[in-house]
Amino acid sequence: MSLLPEPSTFEKRYSDDEKLASELPDRPITSLRDLQYVYGRLYTLATAGGGEYAAYLTPEKSTDLFDESESLLYLRVDLSKDKPRLDPDQPIGVESYGKEKVEAVAHSWYNAAKGFDHSVTHRTGKNKEPEKVAEYLHERLTAWAADDVIQEAVADHEDGWIVDALAELGESEGLRERIETAVDEQLDGKTTALTTVAVKPEPDGEYLLPGEASSVFNEAMRARKRSKLVSKGEATNSIGEATDLVTGNRGPTVGTAEDPLNYFLGKQLEKFPGFDPDEAWRTHPVSEDVAVTLMNASTFVDACDYYTMGANVYYLPYFFGRLQPTEARELYRMLYAVVREQDMTPIQHVYQQFQNDPALQEYGERFRFYVAAVMEHQTKRFDVFGDTLDGSLMSPVELIGSHIDVLESPLFDVHGDAERDTPELRPAFPAPESWDIFVPSEHALLGTLATGWYFEQTFASADDDDASADDYRIRALVAVLSGEPLDVETLLTEYVERLLEDEGESFPSFRVSAQYAQLCALAEAGLLTGREAYEPVAEPRQLTHDYSTHDMQQDTPARADGGNVAAARETKLEQFLEQTPALAEDQPERRGSFLLGALVGQVTGYQQVSEGRSTTLIDQYPIKAVTESKLKRLASDVLDKNIVYSRENNMAGTMYSEVVDRLVTTLPQIDIDGDWELDTTDLRFYYSLGVAYGMNNWTSSNDDEQADGQPAAEEEEA
Repeated sequence: MSLLPEPSTFEKRYSDDEKLASELPDRPITSLRDLQYVYGRLYTLATAGGGEYAAYLTPEKSTDLFDESESLLYLRVDLSKDKPRLDPDQPIGVESYGKEKVEAVAHSWYNAAKGFDHSVTHRTGKNKEPEKVAEYLHERLTAWAADDVIQEAVADHEDGWIVDALAELGESEGLRERIETAVDEQLDGKTTALTTVAVKPEPDGEYLLPGEASSVFNEAMRARKRSKLVSKGEATNSIGEATDLVTGNRGPTVGTAEDPLNYFLGKQLEKFPGFDPDEAWRTHPVSEDVAVTLMNASTFVDACDYYTMGANVYYLPYFFGRLQPTEARELYRMLYAVVREQDMTPIQHVYQQFQNDPALQEYGERFRFYVAAVMEHQTKRFDVFGDTLDGSLMSPVELIGSHIDVLESPLFDVHGDAERDTPELRPAFPAPESWDIFVPSEHALLGTLATGWYFEQTFASADDDDASADDYRIRALVAVLSGEPLDVETLLTEYVERLLEDEGESFPSFRVSAQYAQLCALAEAGLLTGREAYEPVAEPRQLTHDYSTHDMQQDTPARADGGNVAAARETKLEQFLEQTPALAEDQPERRGSFLLGALVGQVTGYQQVSEGRSTTLIDQYPIKAVTESKLKRLASDVLDKNIVYSRENNMAGTMYSEVVDRLVTTLPQIDIDGDWELDTTDLRFYYSLGVAYGMNNWTSSNDDEQADGQPAAEEEEA
């Protein structure tokens, strides 16, 4: 159960713009800390309301105990006599904790394996034995009330005597045994509970829980929480006079505040060379109130992250500039939905709201995201793989839109609705329905992208399950989510490494097809960048003309190597080459590598179906065989093999002459010993692309056969 109110309730509670504006920062969001502060303020307003202690309380930490039996236990301490004592008739109170008790219990949780919570109210571990529960109750007096920080904080408070009396009672002989006996009598086995005290200051009064009894409990709680802000880890007293980095106000600042993203930790010395924990108030100065507000952001921050590829990806929505009251309500509605629904990534949630909310769409470019990938590689040690405040929802959405356009184009024809007079002529590349990357659904693809699976299907696999700074899959995900272009040279390297991993008994044509769909989508969305020889690869395909089957038949005469089918193949290949900048005539090395692969793929298809061969041309010339020095020799061997098959079929010309003619024309333009511009990785990718194209476009050399067979493609794992 969550204490977060419905957005409508939040809006009603804070309907006054002026009142809500007074609770929000009076400066623009320009840093991660500003954004966390806004999240913390919204959370505090929603769960604890206003007031000087609200930000220090953690009411959401124990909502799982609501309505559970024996989930609230408290010592009943009578302070109306000369000396404090446990109630003689009922020393222990046992109740079911519920929403109506939240304010009275006034719990402030402390994230520590050992020690006690900031408030006198302390949460037990899970399923504790009665003996352990009794120990927690006893420590409300001996540990909390007697703590030096607590004692100093209440010394000048008018009700400080209440805490002193609790500490005095804790020193009573035989008290621990009495508590154990009472707890054992009251509890029915193990329990998980909040343990606290209820005091009776007046003889005829009632027993009151901390939030009901006196502000002295919250004053002491705040003092203890502040002490942890200045003495965490190796710091002993990290506090000083400085300018708060969030509010811009000059005053006391603390240096070891907790951070929901773990960006600032005392152990991360490598991030802060020469870092002195006691001087952290200079390096990372925030006031006490800002520090606790940052900590309160954790509920919303944690809801807006998800785990993928060994790292936590954070995707935090916000409005650029100073947050206005209407925007604060919109942001709360958005964060509330993400907290409540766990079946989608925050990207999917926010986009769904964006689609359905015209008011949200009107904000346009002011609607931004903080994006980062963070990995915990040791306890309390974290690596940040990249972060930006300039993320745009439109970047991943536009990429998905471009991806769907590519899938629905003649390249893949995922809907299978293209009209063809030559139905045996397939789309340029295969698009297996079992692969998520070929599903032409905006919602499905957005999930595929958000979870990182979009790149896991196409990039090289990681060496282990842990993320690393060298994992380009994570870097690519963060870049795409934030609208930063990817380096196409690095992209091709990832693609080829994955193909070499997959290349085994069968050629990974589905993998190549997925990579090319992704490459085209990234280029179309403006998310690729290339230098010099790689600039053409980064350019989107030139979809300038809709070539119909009628065009194919009218513009190209029937061919001796396959009649109308061959004519259609030729026009289709010409169209593909014309529309692909990377394969233009002024790119002979890449074009030659692709055409060689296409011929290998087509001859392989012929060998598998017409010859029934198990060992084919692609087995003889795998991806790893392609290098700059071998390209022309490999092409010569393949051309010779194609001629042999053409003669065996008594053909007037050569099989697949649409490829052969262009390959023969292109090869002389390649000067292997001269100014070679491409590296082996580039050649191998386009060779692989050619093979996938050829295998998917193989048809019989005999026009009468109409080539209803196709080369066998084994099912590949995504």
